[in-house]
Amino acid sequence: MDSTELRIAAVVPCHNEEAAVAKVVADLQAAVPGIVVYVYDNLSTDRTAERAREAGAIVRHEHTKGKGNVVRRAFADIDADIYLMIDGDDTYEASAAPLMIKTLLDGPYDHVLGVRRQDEGASAYRAGHESGNKILNGVVGKVFGENVEDMLSGFRVFSRRFVKSFPAVSREFEIETELTVHSLHLRVPRTAVPVGFRDRPAGSESKLRTYHDGFKILALIFGLARHERPVAFYGLAGTFAWLVSIVLTIPIVIEFYNTGEVPRFPTLFLGFTLLLLGSLAWTAGLILDGIRRSRHEAARLVYLRYAAVGGDDARDGDEPEGGIAR
Repeated sequence: MDSTELRIAAVVPCHNEEAAVAKVVADLQAAVPGIVVYVYDNLSTDRTAERAREAGAIVRHEHTKGKGNVVRRAFADIDADIYLMIDGDDTYEASAAPLMIKTLLDGPYDHVLGVRRQDEGASAYRAGHESGNKILNGVVGKVFGENVEDMLSGFRVFSRRFVKSFPAVSREFEIETELTVHSLHLRVPRTAVPVGFRDRPAGSESKLRTYHDGFKILALIFGLARHERPVAFYGLAGTFAWLVSIVLTIPIVIEFYNTGEVPRFPTLFLGFTLLLLGSLAWTAGLILDGIRRSRHEAARLVYLRYAAVGGDDARDGDEPEGGIAR
């Protein structure tokens, strides 16, 4: 199916982007004829909403602070076949949108990630951001067993079934990490496309706080590892407790065997306590792994209720007969 026959919606989260948002809207409309651009104004104190409306966007307001809250609201409110998400700061080349949409349809894929390639002479990556991004990509790759090229990219294209199966729990800039992890654990068809990345226009300021947001993303990865890899997470803690228990108790057991006495009873008590805690950690990991499997099965069934992008049932926006895409 040709992309012109599909409903394509762009979600543009904005907070004080008066200097850039009109160009982002215009560039999207020029790149993808027929696209409906939704600018979500997130507590801006400047003329962001007015500029976006003048440029031809549908302006909506999210009064709870945070990009994650904006995406959660937009994904719930907007009904489309293809969703494009792009930041409102004009750092991404909107001209890459047609290729990303075509890639999604040709797959068909459910998630196309725009991997940033900084324009020659640009300094769009702030100090430490590029290296921090690589570190976070590596951590997620190790935890989930798949390579991630640009986990923090704000330029992505999604199918309807990806969006409608995405829980969107994050509140702020961790949303990109959550989107990436959702595609990994649900194992949806996904790919990546290089996109241009440039400096912000004059008068526009970054809302990122390098260390604050970096630590929040690391905390999210830590929490996701606990939820998505519970056997490894709790098993590692349990195994460590067992090893410490063995180190503490073996000398006491040997001495008891030789002398019939227990000279360090508190140490023996600590050793057996650690042995018990290690067993409880492994038990918790196994139980939570069963719950994880049930969650994934439920998410997969929600995902399968929608037709593949561009499929026979995709245009009307309704679920196919029987609720399962064929």
